[in-house]
Amino acid sequence: MENNHIEIWRECLKVIKDNTQEQAFKTWFKPIVPVSLKDNILTIQVPSQFFYEWLEEHYIDLLRTTIKKVLGDSGKLEYKIIMDSSDNSYTMVLPGSSRGNTKNPIGRAPVENLSQNIVNPFIIPGLRKLQIDSQLNENYTFDNFVEGECNRVARQGGLEVAKNPGKTVFNPLLIYSGTGLGKTHLCHAIGNEIKRLYPQKTVLYVQAEQFLNQWATASKNNNQNDFVHFYQMIDVIIIDDIQFLAKKPSTQDVFFHIFNYLHQNNKQLVITSDKLPADLKDIAPRLLSRFKWGLTTDLQMPDADTRTAILRNKLYNNGIVFPDEIISYLATNVRTNVRELEGVLISLVAQSSLNKKAVTIDLAQNIIERFIRNSVKEVSVEYIINMVCEYFSISPEQMALNTRKHQVVQARQIAMYLSKKYSSASLNSIGQQCGKKDHATVYHACKTVSDRLETDKQFKMMLADIEKKMAI
Repeated sequence: MENNHIEIWRECLKVIKDNTQEQAFKTWFKPIVPVSLKDNILTIQVPSQFFYEWLEEHYIDLLRTTIKKVLGDSGKLEYKIIMDSSDNSYTMVLPGSSRGNTKNPIGRAPVENLSQNIVNPFIIPGLRKLQIDSQLNENYTFDNFVEGECNRVARQGGLEVAKNPGKTVFNPLLIYSGTGLGKTHLCHAIGNEIKRLYPQKTVLYVQAEQFLNQWATASKNNNQNDFVHFYQMIDVIIIDDIQFLAKKPSTQDVFFHIFNYLHQNNKQLVITSDKLPADLKDIAPRLLSRFKWGLTTDLQMPDADTRTAILRNKLYNNGIVFPDEIISYLATNVRTNVRELEGVLISLVAQSSLNKKAVTIDLAQNIIERFIRNSVKEVSVEYIINMVCEYFSISPEQMALNTRKHQVVQARQIAMYLSKKYSSASLNSIGQQCGKKDHATVYHACKTVSDRLETDKQFKMMLADIEKKMAI
């Protein structure tokens, strides 16, 4: 029994699955890997420190009950986490089911020691607190950020940060997604909530492009030290669109040192990006490594129910009443992103009030056609597969075959890439429809196509021809 850790964990999963919702089970328990069983202590490996914290905060009672049922009263649980700190990886083992307080667990990744005697050159001597414009939009709050399956983890992570800035393992909090899905709204909501709960804290929202320009000006005027010292005075820094620091080694270097100082001194960092950190190109590895220290989470395309809730919330806040059929029609037919959904709603309200027209399906249809005519068209995975297969003169059944034939593999990879680009389907859904592949295969296919587009002109022309035939 000492080495039968896999079978023991399998028995644990049976109990856990019976006592959790399906999505929660897939998210928080399927990724766990059993490592060993020794002296009635089951060691499991989890993906990150945040993962460990979440399990202990939300599922500790279930884990204790399960371990007791499977291993008996003397059974214990330990976690193994492979940390990526600085430029070296190391393993950390933490206590599990017998642990008391789980806040701020030991083993935070080490950072460089910087001077504690920071002088802020931008304030008058004698003033005890830095007074700055936070640059936050007060209209963006958690109250009007509609929660759905597409953003639940990100929103909850943001709330945890707002309640205890700098004191959770969600530091940094990195949020990534495509355009118009709510990254900026969530950032401002976090900042506004921190200001409400902690008026004494200095909060600053800054776009990465603005940070870049400020550093360029400071360098030109030989004020680099003043620039660094100013940012080291901030309690909560929210930096939007970090991808704009790509190919800017000097700016990345100064942000690296600012990041280290703030993190070491328990100051909160919130960062957004248009893609997963692993997909960010031309960003220094040591900076990407630090982005992984906290919680990395995404905002996905909202489903129909969430889009409906967003519309109702927007109408309610503006004191406007729409027929249910209009709301349903908008939620069903505007599937690009939240920004365009709200834009269509505003245009519909304007057209109705200014021209004194009744709000009808015909008017809504007309607005939608004009508003998103130049937007990226969202299509189904099935449609994309059929069009790609037609281009390569193969059938969808052939594409689904487990074969290494170059033409089939290439067609499948292109279908996966285009499905990720033009549909709102998840990677798992795309993989299932492209031959029952897993999300890792889809991710690899998308990266392969993306890399090839940068180096192969003929391939790029071929893909453009497929998109043209798809009328995208």
